[in-house]
Amino acid sequence: MRALSVLCYGVLCYVVFFLTFLYAIAFVGDFLVPRTLDRPPPIGPETPTPWIIDLALLGLFAVQHSGMARRSFKAWLTRVVSPAIERSTYVLLSSLALILLFWQWRSLPGTIWQVDAGWGQSLLYALFAFGWLLVLTGTFVINHFDLFGLRQVWLYARGRPCTPLPFKQHFFYRVVRHPLMLGFLIAFWATPHMSAGHLLFALATTGYILIAVKFLEERDLIAAYGGDYRRYQHEVPMLCPWPRPRHGKSSRSAPGVAH
Repeated sequence: MRALSVLCYGVLCYVVFFLTFLYAIAFVGDFLVPRTLDRPPPIGPETPTPWIIDLALLGLFAVQHSGMARRSFKAWLTRVVSPAIERSTYVLLSSLALILLFWQWRSLPGTIWQVDAGWGQSLLYALFAFGWLLVLTGTFVINHFDLFGLRQVWLYARGRPCTPLPFKQHFFYRVVRHPLMLGFLIAFWATPHMSAGHLLFALATTGYILIAVKFLEERDLIAAYGGDYRRYQHEVPMLCPWPRPRHGKSSRSAPGVAH
């Protein structure tokens, strides 16, 4: 009975995540859903309050997302809940933090740029779609079901141990160490209409990604994989896919995901 409950919990957390992910695409792209970065439009005179609310929502997500991903927090959490649902719980709370952001986000007036040419709009929407596609496909290159907790609860339900996945370098991870983050950056900036609210979102998330990846995630990966990851750092750029001179290949390579 406990195994079934764990499995159902993991599946529920995944469904919440997947629906949140789909909503995020529409939220950033400003289409299909009623609340987006630019909708509903602001009502009444401009005040500092919407900026404060939006920054607080972004800060809350950043603290939750990075705080729960740290090794020390995971060690504490697995003393409270079963290790099999640690990842699912992280995925669920990250999704809830995003849902709160979608619900309470305040659109901000002002246009930073507006692309009216049809070819320009098509190009930017293509980049937008490419960014989200890179994020989604990048999760399957490593292990989509492990990343979002389904592998852990499935193995627990079958009474099998959940062993760490091998450290491998595939596809996108041969070009950049963090292709998922690169996909997010492309998706957040590729828009024909950059409003003040969208710019705030893009700047804040870009800053968060750069800080979290460089000073938190990479540190955890080095702690977990030592010299293998250090060699991977020297061979493959973090986010910008420019070529690097190679000084020999490491025996094992890393896909740059520690969450």
